[in-house]
Amino acid sequence: MGEPFSTDIQVRFRDIDSMNHVNNAVYVSYLEQARSEFFREVLDERLDRVDTVIARQDVEYRHPIDLGEAVRVDLEVTRLGDSSLTMRYEVYAGDDLAATAESVQVAYDREAGRSKPLPDAWRERIENR
Repeated sequence: MGEPFSTDIQVRFRDIDSMNHVNNAVYVSYLEQARSEFFREVLDERLDRVDTVIARQDVEYRHPIDLGEAVRVDLEVTRLGDSSLTMRYEVYAGDDLAATAESVQVAYDREAGRSKPLPDAWRERIENR
């Protein structure tokens, strides 16, 4: 659905583990940061102010990321469901594909305790991107 959305990530010293590369759990934080930027720039929403939950998230690690490397996350919405959107990610360290990932985010009604339809405005912005 359109061109991938890209976010540059700064690797911080605290991201590095005892193997001297970015810890595997930090990759998920990089995905979250890309998702947050996508919501802000594409959907005109702050991720911390919308009612959504992550229903699934899978990461495949391909190449380590070292301190000081330029990191970029490309994000693409691959599916719009009634209440969910599926996002595919590619995480690059320089020119090397460091990881691929996929997440499913669900619009959530806190009071009812269940999913709710995606807002029409989100659907429009994603489809017209």
